[in-house]
Amino acid sequence: MPFVECWQAITGHDPQWLSFDSKLVPYAELSRVNARGIGCVTMRRQGAALLRRLQALLPTAWRRAVSPNPKRRHQQGRYVDERTTRRGDTGTIRQVAVDGLGHLPPPLFLANNCDARARDLITRYTGRHGVEDSLGISIHFFHLAWRASEGWLNVDVDVALTVLAHGGYRWLATQLHGLDQAKPKQLYRQFVATGGQVAIQADQLGGHFDKRAHNPILREAALDKGCPPRPWLHNLPLTFTSP
Repeated sequence: MPFVECWQAITGHDPQWLSFDSKLVPYAELSRVNARGIGCVTMRRQGAALLRRLQALLPTAWRRAVSPNPKRRHQQGRYVDERTTRRGDTGTIRQVAVDGLGHLPPPLFLANNCDARARDLITRYTGRHGVEDSLGISIHFFHLAWRASEGWLNVDVDVALTVLAHGGYRWLATQLHGLDQAKPKQLYRQFVATGGQVAIQADQLGGHFDKRAHNPILREAALDKGCPPRPWLHNLPLTFTSP
């Protein structure tokens, strides 16, 4: 709920959907999300009794489904869409059990939206894995303890610097033609970790890049155009040149 309140304070409205891990939000807290009218989808913790119940279902209780992702190894699956209750929560909620996707035991999805198709709910939840993968790539690349294991930092400082660095690389990606989806490691290798010369003059700071294959992309981006003077560089303007 603190996340919901923060979102509401920034945007002026509640988020339309929340996707989260089952260990993050207890069922009692999920009732407050339902009361706010916020759509949500999560995973249900699987107990032995719940798994036995699924195994005892008749084959006719399962519906066939095909994965919308043609690259998935497991294309054919089946699911059971039903209503259930949970301890610590009020009212009923939608539960979708999915089998045949290569996961054992079958995952159980919980959602408070009864109108969306079961496949859409599953696709919406699994989309969070893409976000997690992106965060994992950034954390591995920017994590300061990974750079220099001798220097340990407070976790809050490390996380804050990771977010700032990630934001800087995402901005750089938006300025480079054709590289808006590039990973930070690729941007670092092709554009940041490059040699050159710096000329300090009375009226400006000049940076000249060594000859590299990606220099035309840098010239096209014109990162020095409209760049305001930096106080820590004696308010001198920056100019970039490359062969």
